[in-house]
Amino acid sequence: MIVYSDEQILKGVLRHDNLILQYIYKQFYYKISYFVKKNQGNEDDASDVFQEAIIVIYRKLKENDLVFQKSSFAGYLFSVCRFIWLKQLEKRRIERKKLNETLPFQENLYDENLVELVDKNERYGLYQKHFATLSTDCQKLMQLFFEKVSLREIAKIMGYKSEKYAKTRKYKCKEILIKRIKQDTEFKKILEDDT
Repeated sequence: MIVYSDEQILKGVLRHDNLILQYIYKQFYYKISYFVKKNQGNEDDASDVFQEAIIVIYRKLKENDLVFQKSSFAGYLFSVCRFIWLKQLEKRRIERKKLNETLPFQENLYDENLVELVDKNERYGLYQKHFATLSTDCQKLMQLFFEKVSLREIAKIMGYKSEKYAKTRKYKCKEILIKRIKQDTEFKKILEDDT
């Protein structure tokens, strides 16, 4: 089996290289899974934590904000996963004292921006979940709006009669999305965490 250096792994994550992502999964997933299961989690939890950690690392790379301090990719990945899982446990109101600590946490890898990034990921996941429930028409309209396409252009692309109708339709789609997000129990948990 090919062994990739930390630098090759990071570059692969940044460009969504499937070979690198499969390598990361094969090399490191079992440790994360073991840790999560030993600490009140299951296989689904482990998979979610692992995927979220890869997204966090990708975003940090994209923002040029990833710094390894005397550590390896494996150590950093584990620390990010551990942080995410502890945050999940906190949400579930499980006391940290009950944790059966089986793998060392590398304090020197703690990153203050991680808290903010993990919170952003939670919010984005909630947004994506409800965006996917919108009608195809609403999704397309909202996507064009997010891409900063003018209302005049949106009306043309969507086949609407006028710019005014495009604006009204965008407003209605946005309201539906906001309503669905606000009714989600996850949204209420996020609000509680922020207070």
